[in-house]
Amino acid sequence: MENFVFKNATEIIFGRGTERFVGKKVKEYSESKKILFCYGGGSIKRSGLYDRVVKSLKENGIEFIELPGIKPNPRLGPVKEGIKICRENGIKFILSVGGGSAADTAKAIGIGVPYDGDVWDFYCGKAKVKKTLPVGVVITLPATGTEASNSSVIMNENGWYKKGLNTVLIRPAFSIMNPELTFTLPAYQTACGAADIMAHIMERYFTNVKHVDLTDRLCEAALRTVINNAPIVLKEPKNYDARAEIMWTGTIAHNDSLSTGRIGDWASHKIEHELSGETDIAHGAGLAIVFPAWMKYVYKHDVNRFVQFAVRVWDVDLSYDSPENIALEGIKRLTGFFKSMGLPTNLKEGNIPESKIEEMANKCTDNGTETVGNFVKIGKDDVVKILNLAK
Repeated sequence: MENFVFKNATEIIFGRGTERFVGKKVKEYSESKKILFCYGGGSIKRSGLYDRVVKSLKENGIEFIELPGIKPNPRLGPVKEGIKICRENGIKFILSVGGGSAADTAKAIGIGVPYDGDVWDFYCGKAKVKKTLPVGVVITLPATGTEASNSSVIMNENGWYKKGLNTVLIRPAFSIMNPELTFTLPAYQTACGAADIMAHIMERYFTNVKHVDLTDRLCEAALRTVINNAPIVLKEPKNYDARAEIMWTGTIAHNDSLSTGRIGDWASHKIEHELSGETDIAHGAGLAIVFPAWMKYVYKHDVNRFVQFAVRVWDVDLSYDSPENIALEGIKRLTGFFKSMGLPTNLKEGNIPESKIEEMANKCTDNGTETVGNFVKIGKDDVVKILNLAK
């Protein structure tokens, strides 16, 4: 086990009707009575969530300026618009209501306001975050885990580069999580969210660090929770208990508690960023394509870990004739699970042109000058081979 420091200061308010506390929480954490209110499309208005949030804000004397229309795979353009609004209006707090894209946008705005340069500098490694505005989140889609994570992912429309940023400074001040808000999610979004949650866990699970028994078991339990409950919510969208299990697992998957003492991989996420950057495929769907292909490419690096994954997570029988076949059966069952939820598991099903493989590999590795991943270092040629396995 590696040395580690773990601190997650995000306050979680979880359960039925908790969105009614949003005004009180903003008042508690904001330095001023005027905030920026970020959200996505019309779903929060159709569901009535928008009206409930506005009512709570007004009851607590909170003024707000809206930044609507945040899209999946969040763009840099709205981030810069939000920075401008905050600076011009002296805004010191940002509220995000919606999925991970709205929250990642809010985080990006938060670090951009006090910074004199281009906020994209943080995402391409030219600058380090030293200060941010606090962010509050009302999450409506269990997927990204951004409601308690140190991460934000933004796509630059100039070249369609999708980059991630990690710093403890951008963990939200609070996150409100009501599983009832997920009842109306389309089945495909629910499935993409489940795949994203599983990917966050698997990125941590496949590590070269030894003697991490506790977090191995926690990762396995979290994966099995999604495996058990995702089919339930796809059949029974208003099953509160199953929705709650998935929602809380999404947070645990990415709040770094499962990372303690271990070094995660993250190659699959880096590769997927090129798929969604190139074609705008949903992130979870892209991960359902990339992760099994990555596994097929690297499993021989540590067959025993893949055997453990197959047996403990997927109940593969140890009576198979070889460890390799057990490992491959585990990968097969993961792929089958993604398929059972209606997700693509190859480039063709995801409408991703094979002609883009070379370009995506170049972007992923900065034209072959960098590697991605830690479990196995993945270079440009490796990315090409992984994407060819995903054809």
